[in-house]
Amino acid sequence: MIRQTDRSSLGAFRNRKLSRRHLLRGAGAGIALPMLSAMRPAFSARPTPPPKRLIAICAGLGFHGPHLFPAAEGRLDATTPYLDNLRDHCDQMTLLSGLSHPNQNGNNGHASAMTWLTSAQRPGLAGFKNTISLDQLIASKLGGVTRLPYLCLSSGNGSLSWTANGVNIPDEQSPAKIFQKLFVNGTAEQIETQLVDLRRGRSILDTVRTDAKRLEKTLGPRDREKLDEYYSSIRDLENRLGQSQQWVTRPKPVVDYEPPSDVVDKQDIIAKQTLMYDIMRLAIATDSTRVMTFSIGGMNSVPSNIPGVKTDWHNLSHHGKDEQKIAELRLIETAEFEAFANFLTMLKTTREDDRTLLDGTSILFGSNLGNASSHDWHNLPIILAGGGFRHGRYVAHDARDNTPLANLFVSLAQWMGVEIDAFGSSTAAGVRGVEVA
Repeated sequence: MIRQTDRSSLGAFRNRKLSRRHLLRGAGAGIALPMLSAMRPAFSARPTPPPKRLIAICAGLGFHGPHLFPAAEGRLDATTPYLDNLRDHCDQMTLLSGLSHPNQNGNNGHASAMTWLTSAQRPGLAGFKNTISLDQLIASKLGGVTRLPYLCLSSGNGSLSWTANGVNIPDEQSPAKIFQKLFVNGTAEQIETQLVDLRRGRSILDTVRTDAKRLEKTLGPRDREKLDEYYSSIRDLENRLGQSQQWVTRPKPVVDYEPPSDVVDKQDIIAKQTLMYDIMRLAIATDSTRVMTFSIGGMNSVPSNIPGVKTDWHNLSHHGKDEQKIAELRLIETAEFEAFANFLTMLKTTREDDRTLLDGTSILFGSNLGNASSHDWHNLPIILAGGGFRHGRYVAHDARDNTPLANLFVSLAQWMGVEIDAFGSSTAAGVRGVEVA
């Protein structure tokens, strides 16, 4: 649980407009105070609305469709094995089928994981260049409103996030290190070292830009185009450095959670997912970031601590309709849905202002594969939970002529306040069955 400010200590300030500058004078020490709810009227006639967040979670080995999708469209109930695990949340989620990105045949059967959040075509083939991922587009528009503009998390299988220049952003795999980055304050010496490093980084960028300008005069058109992309990367890095510098000296939030240790057993996939979900909940509850991605991937080994599973996970995902393999695969995927359901429960039971964290967080949960057994990237399993959308239904789009998944991305970006009407391979600004409440 997040430690809450003692409401009685703010009682004297209720119904008053507090000036932050006045409080600073009263403090007598020039110490910057945090932004308190009671200060908001001094800056605006209207209270500041609570923030919106986006989380995108991709399961790289997919889910067995018959255990997830109901027989027909309609009200969402616990009518399938996996929906039964989510029965407490059916009224706050929408299940969609018949969505995909076009032309996802790539250099291997799992290449579509690279483009799940970008919708770029022909992943990994000759001439392929990825495009910006949805999370990075949103993070770039939000600016430095939080300590971290985004978190790219994974269970060890790479990041879902890509820059505007098509560069994959490294993943964070250690919940312990993420916890330290978010909630453990450094010493005065460590903070000064961070500031020195940030200033040095900006100085190096200034030098690099000067050298690049000299080089530009000698280049041909194609090389100048590459150099423009390079300039764009420098500008993005400068912005991130500037935002980081603003946060280095600010105290980190205090949370009622013991600093975690990473899961030692690499095969204990559910323990790893559960711990990462804990960190994700803390991150948004403290408004440390508003954009997160989590790749829960898969592996070529037997998951531990799931009774009844004796075959490696990747092999099970390629079941070829073998009933014994499907039965074992169901045990793994049931455990994954249970972990996800527990995450939704945590968000639903954590309040901020007059709503829950789930009310203010849109969660995209699904896979880049519709049928992992045949590496089929059509008819993706997609769940949209929480946020400001109307929920409680299963919506089946055309299984043969799929609706672009990127159409849904436009809706999510708009909900987050990013004014776009197209993204990647989108053909419309939204999909049937997803409407703002």
